[in-house]
Amino acid sequence: MRKLSAFGALWTSQGASNAADGILAAAAPLLLASLTRDPLAVAGMTVVQFSPWLLFTLPAGALTDRMDRRRVLVAGNLLRGAGFALLATAVALGWESVGLLYAAVFVAGTAETLVDNAALTVPPRIVPRRNLERANGRLFATQSVINTFVGPPIGSFLVAIAATLAFFGSAGLFAVAALAALLLPRLLPTAAEESAAGDSPTSMLSDIKAGWRHFWTHHLLRRVAFISAAINLFGTATGAILVLLATGPLGVPAAAYGLFIAVPAAGAVLGSLIAEKVIPLIGGGPVLWAAALGPAASFAVLGLTANVVVALAGMFLAAVTTACSQIVVSTLRQAVVPDALLGRVTAAYRLVVLGVVPVGGLTGGVLAVVFGLREAFVIAAAGLALAAVVLAPRVTSAALREAEVVAEPSRV
Repeated sequence: MRKLSAFGALWTSQGASNAADGILAAAAPLLLASLTRDPLAVAGMTVVQFSPWLLFTLPAGALTDRMDRRRVLVAGNLLRGAGFALLATAVALGWESVGLLYAAVFVAGTAETLVDNAALTVPPRIVPRRNLERANGRLFATQSVINTFVGPPIGSFLVAIAATLAFFGSAGLFAVAALAALLLPRLLPTAAEESAAGDSPTSMLSDIKAGWRHFWTHHLLRRVAFISAAINLFGTATGAILVLLATGPLGVPAAAYGLFIAVPAAGAVLGSLIAEKVIPLIGGGPVLWAAALGPAASFAVLGLTANVVVALAGMFLAAVTTACSQIVVSTLRQAVVPDALLGRVTAAYRLVVLGVVPVGGLTGGVLAVVFGLREAFVIAAAGLALAAVVLAPRVTSAALREAEVVAEPSRV
């Protein structure tokens, strides 16, 4: 019963924070697009938002393994809520600017390094190993439904009424996420787990080194990280300028932009729900192949079609494959890494996977300026397809199964 209530608290906290993220996914780009139509300036928000993953993710991972993870979730969500409450106040006073929006998303991105690292380490502590795929599937399905299916249309609707409503609403949801996280049990690493990890760090720097070393020497985790990094690099290159393509050449009204980016979320929900059946059926290796080739095909469609329905169909199918791969990756990491190191290894993994996002955002802006908006999507498609051919064959279903079986005794 305790584990069920703990998972419920985590589920509620993640749901509220994802609702806030979903509203902001539409509200922030729409506010920025109302201030400037410069592709580099629009892409710049993605660069600023994800720069903290380059700057702070490793220290965030070390803090996650040193502190009560419940407190990390509470503090991080409160910080995000405070940042957007201040932005909403500024917008209400007529002080909105590109620089101010950049500052708000940078603060939120910094807090997110703490919240996301901590949240990803919680399921193995409150859910039995045999139920991890199901628990991760539910968390990712909830994230997909709320973050990209429910939140964006609400964000667009609120911006159409008054931008302050969207930002104040997000701030309130982050506060709810913090309150829900308070219901979790204490989540400090136990002495037994620290001993099993074979590591007794005496400083923050040694903590970080231990986490990075464990990640980098685990060849399978490293290879999976490179695949995910390639997907994120090219996905961000297109995602950073998607608002310009949608509200420009594709003719999507600004008020409907939230619905446009919400439609693929149905694919992510479907992928999250069927992953529990699909992954054992076809294996994690083919799932990772599909996760790279699916988005590549979607980028090509976006760059070449003028039909909104066709564009959305491509995005839908890509989201199905990506959601399945996220569950493969999360379950692998939670299964093979000792809990005492999980925060630091997760941070090292996400440094590689999300550290490329600012580069991708800048790349998308440059490609759009130099070659054109549609051409940027086609180039990204070719780049991701090439990366899939080079990287995906190095991760097989057999290797994934073997890694989890070998690690299982240490987690019992």
